[in-house]
Amino acid sequence: MDVLTENFSLYGKGFLSTLELTVYASILAMVLGFVMASCRVAPVGSFRAIGTVWVMVLRNTPLTLLFFAVLLGLPRFGLVLPFKVFAVIALGCYTSAFICEVLRSGINTVPTGQGEAARSLGMTFGQTLGNVVLPQAFRSVIPPIGSTLIALAKNSAIAGAFSVTELLGTYKTLNELGYSIIWTFVWIAVGYLIITLSISAVFNVMEKRWGVGR
Repeated sequence: MDVLTENFSLYGKGFLSTLELTVYASILAMVLGFVMASCRVAPVGSFRAIGTVWVMVLRNTPLTLLFFAVLLGLPRFGLVLPFKVFAVIALGCYTSAFICEVLRSGINTVPTGQGEAARSLGMTFGQTLGNVVLPQAFRSVIPPIGSTLIALAKNSAIAGAFSVTELLGTYKTLNELGYSIIWTFVWIAVGYLIITLSISAVFNVMEKRWGVGR
């Protein structure tokens, strides 16, 4: 317990920073994932191409390489932001590709007749997607979205290698101070468990309330 009690503020700072990264990156991933999923099922070929390229590139790019591209590449084009913001962008964009595919798979579970009926009533593509298709698709994709966001929380550990304060990075300071590396990582693992189990609990509640009965 000495490792935790004597360095509680350090652990707390890392924990809150990881939580902040997770929340903001999750919001960005959900927004971009929704936009790209809409492009993937759009009737316009150019929109489908944009969604396909987005997913193909990001899903097949190592997250560490994406961090290098965002944190070290964007400043060369004159975009200078705090490293934490760059980390949110990298995590959010990367995860959005997976959210996109999860949403698209949920959209594909909705019978085509639902969309055809909406269009026969004069609804536009946006109205059909937002009012008819997505509300039904969302019910079937709650568990995989939760799993994807849990993976995002764990992926946030990569940010520590790019001068971004986060939970895993606390081990460097504690190691230099001579604390047991084993107990240092035990408490780091506990911090990640709190975050991931909280996400899991939230999505379990959502699944029980809105999920598809099995």
